[in-house]
Amino acid sequence: METTEIIGLTAATLTTSAFVPQVYKALKDKSTADISLTMYIVLLAGLILWIIYGIHLNSLAIILANVVTGILAITMLILKLIHK
Repeated sequence: METTEIIGLTAATLTTSAFVPQVYKALKDKSTADISLTMYIVLLAGLILWIIYGIHLNSLAIILANVVTGILAITMLILKLIHK
């Protein structure tokens, strides 16, 4: 594996893992009052575009990071709608 791909995967792991505590807190507290619905909708749209871009570049780091972050964003959107 190339050094640039390792750097990309490391960056992807760090930025994606930053969303985990927020999802965990929302699941645990069953509260999303302080979460912006608009922010997560815009984020998800951007993530979908990043996934398409990653597929065109054949970049595992871009694809994986954005798929996992997309799953976390969808989870937050569902929680936001459930706990509204």
